[in-house]
Amino acid sequence: MPSLARATWRTLLTAVSIALLASSLVVTPTAAAGSVGFSTVLSGYSHPVLVTAPRGSSRRIFIVEQTGRIRVATYSGGRWRKEGTFLDIHDRVRYGGEQGLLGLAFDPGYASNGRFYVNYTRRPDGDTVVEEYRRSSSTHASRSSARRVMRINQPYANHNGGMIAFGPDGNLYIGTGDGGSGGDPGNRAQSKTSLLGKILRIRPYRSGSRAYTIPSGNPFVGRPGYDAIWSYGLRNPWRFSFDRVTGDLWIGDVGQSRYEEIDLATNSSGRGRGVNYGWRKCEGTHRYPRGGRCTTGKRPLKEYEHKRSPHCSVTGGYAYRGPDHSAWRGRYIYGDYCSGHVWVISRSGSTLVSRDTGYNISGFGEDGAGRLFMTDLGGRVLLVRFSGTP
Repeated sequence: MPSLARATWRTLLTAVSIALLASSLVVTPTAAAGSVGFSTVLSGYSHPVLVTAPRGSSRRIFIVEQTGRIRVATYSGGRWRKEGTFLDIHDRVRYGGEQGLLGLAFDPGYASNGRFYVNYTRRPDGDTVVEEYRRSSSTHASRSSARRVMRINQPYANHNGGMIAFGPDGNLYIGTGDGGSGGDPGNRAQSKTSLLGKILRIRPYRSGSRAYTIPSGNPFVGRPGYDAIWSYGLRNPWRFSFDRVTGDLWIGDVGQSRYEEIDLATNSSGRGRGVNYGWRKCEGTHRYPRGGRCTTGKRPLKEYEHKRSPHCSVTGGYAYRGPDHSAWRGRYIYGDYCSGHVWVISRSGSTLVSRDTGYNISGFGEDGAGRLFMTDLGGRVLLVRFSGTP
């Protein structure tokens, strides 16, 4: 997740402005024709980092708390209402800093098979675990249904990635950070014999004695490199998502000390298959650590700099595909954890809206119909609302 230790001093410097902005929905777009606003629909959560839902579920959302619980909320009587705890595994989760319960993905066949998957750092060692669970009712899951899919050793406590999502091909994609510390001392992101600093792609279903299987189209099947690797050269992908219409893969990759980046891997170009995103040779479009133009791997669609700003850690978002605001469909929203700034960009990378919010933006999310939400680490879930024309 975002580098909270690195964020602390920047957050303190902007505390006054954050306090003022958090109580307001004043929109300050770069283009007068269009704007984006946020309204609190739920609050009181313990470090929420993600909102998600099964496909087609437009009146029920699931809120992931970093501390180890998944909460349920339903829409009735014109507002969102808390409905209790869906899954509580806080006793299995090592929480603190960038560790915790970080990801949740519902199986494409969830309506009939009740399967879903979580990604967390485990007690006591902080290793990454991907597990399968099954629901016991529409609002509760069975703890006893847990099945280990994958475990990944984590050499340090930071840069755990944590995002998991099913792609348009029905496979499960898993984001991993570079293993932590600073500057990727083990060069793990560039190594094809490490699962760290990657996006992985697997079939998460048991097959005989195997906890998961590898899709035959993965780029390193039959070649040097781990078969599960889909993309590499990532520092800490704190959030990736798929455009539910085009199948494009969007990635927000947290930078080391100067540049944050947004990557786009289009469906038509292979959706990131075998792509090297450059870290630790590049930070954004710049050579790391010396500076200058970097030519290794695929360059980001968008980058922004920390210099002379409170920015410090990107939080990747989603391409909007909701039932309302048709003029905004396909536009991508993302933010910065420290500064609370958000941007909306086009598929070509043009900035359509840029504004402050005053929140510690820990995540974004979609309901089953494509409506967008944003989470504030302080405990809020906010509905994203567009207006005007981009």
